[in-house]
Parts: sequence; structure tokens; C-alpha cells
Amino acid sequence: MKIAAMILILAVAAGLCAQQAPKLSVGVDVVPLLATVHDRDGKIVKNLTPADFILKEDGIPQKITYFARESDLPLTIGLLVDTSTSQKGVLEEERRASYKFLDQVLREGKDQAFVVSFDFQVQTLQGFTSSRSELASALDQVKIPDRTGTLIYSAVRESSEDLMQNQPGRKAFILLTDGVAFKEPTPIVTAIEFAQRADTIIYSIRFSDPLDSFDPIRAAVLGIFKERGKQGLQRMARETGGISFEVTKDQSIEAIYSQIEEALRNQYSIGYTPERQFADGKYHKIKLTTTDPHLAVVARAGYYAK
Repeated sequence: MKIAAMILILAVAAGLCAQQAPKLSVGVDVVPLLATVHDRDGKIVKNLTPADFILKEDGIPQKITYFARESDLPLTIGLLVDTSTSQKGVLEEERRASYKFLDQVLREGKDQAFVVSFDFQVQTLQGFTSSRSELASALDQVKIPDRTGTLIYSAVRESSEDLMQNQPGRKAFILLTDGVAFKEPTPIVTAIEFAQRADTIIYSIRFSDPLDSFDPIRAAVLGIFKERGKQGLQRMARETGGISFEVTKDQSIEAIYSQIEEALRNQYSIGYTPERQFADGKYHKIKLTTTDPHLAVVARAGYYAK
């Protein structure tokens, strides 16, 4: 009787597991969001609570199920450096400021970074590491090639797919470029999609030689392409939850890096679970605002359910 009873218990338990398994397999995971909030003067707001946020997916209000201020999650930074000929006059300044930024932001034993250069090709100069010396060595390798090409969107796509995709925690690209893509086979929409699928924020820094350093005709042509490139950088940052910056006489690259560092150190980590019964693989729009209309929220515009 004892053996028969045991068999019956095991059979019932197996039946329950079989019934529960499909529910687990089709359940929708928590959607994570990283957000920074600024007041009307551009200062970061650090003291908000879940009740201060309004969250919608595809226009439908969502309940915040996870919330934390100043996220302590591990941080992975991908430094994507434009090494095309248009960067010749600013490359050394970018190199110095980039190393100082990584040295200040990365927490030893917890955070990591990698370095990618792009021109007519995309190259990983240094894979994931927390070593300051390895990152410095990679930045020393950054140089301008003889061949022309600026594969901005390919760099974002390949870095998202090959490097960031399977990394946990917080992830961000620092994209250093003038924004002018040349001989680029990858569309901007594809670059954005791959960054979103990898849950990676893009902070773009537009930096290039001033137009008055060129002859008038070339300057006029470059001005058109640079304006188009500026709009592309703004779009990539906006749709992934980052910010687009530009180096000017009034704003140095060091000052921009300080702003990015502050944003990374003061992120709200937010999570919610959509009511969908399964991950449909589609793109879903996210809108995160606050109850105070004077505050501006920076967060990604959507995600692909997976």
C-alpha cells in the first residue's frame, strides 16, 4: 500500500508540474527601464518615488512593480570612437577625455568597458575589461586610416549584437562622432533596433573640426551632411533613452563627460509586467512621464518583447 500511495503522490505531482509548465513558458518577463529626470534648468532630480511617475505601454497605463533610486547594478560601457578622416583634428582630445571618463566612472571589480573604433570598418580594440591599463592601451591604438568611410550605424549594430546582447545590468554606448555616415550599409533604424534589443542606452557626443577650417564650398556641403548627422545622433539617443550632446566653444568634451557620469550615477531603475500572456516579439512603445509637467524624463521609447 505504501508503494502504491507513493506512486500515486508522484503521479499527481508530475501532473501538477505538467499543468504549470506552460504558464511559466509563456509568461511575460518584467520590462526594465532606466530613467533620468531633469528639472526646467536641466538639473537632475533625485528624490522621486513610484507615485511621481506615469507609465504607459502602447497607450495603456502600467503599474510599476519594481523601483529603485541610484541603481547599484553593474555597468557596462561601450566606447565607440569615430576614426574616419573627419576626426583628425579632434582625435587626441577625444582620447584623453575618454580615458579620464572611464577611469572615473568604472568601479573596480564591478563595472566593465570595451573600446570599438569605426571608419571604413568596425574594429573591437579591447573587449570587456575593468583594467584601466588595458583600456588605456586600446585608446592608444585609435588612429586615422588612409581609406575613407564612416560606419556609424554598423558600429552600433555590431556592438549591440556581438557584445552587449547577453550582458546583464546597466548598459550604455558612448558614441563619439561627427554623425556623418559615409559608405554605410546599415540603416539608422536597424542600428536603433539592435541597441533596443540589447537594452543599451546611447549617449552620443558630436565632435568635429569647425566648418570655418574648410574652404567655403566644402564647408557648405559638409554643413548639410553634418546637420543631417546631428539629427541622426539625436534620434538614436532619444529612442534608446540616452542624451545627445555636442562639443562647442561653451561646452567642452570634459564637461559633457561629467554630465554623462552624473546621469549614470543618478538613474531610476523601474520595472513593470505587461498584461500580455506571451512575448509576441513585436515592438511596444513606452511613455514615461511624471505628475509634474515641469520635469523631463529621459528613458527609452520602447522595446521588443522577447
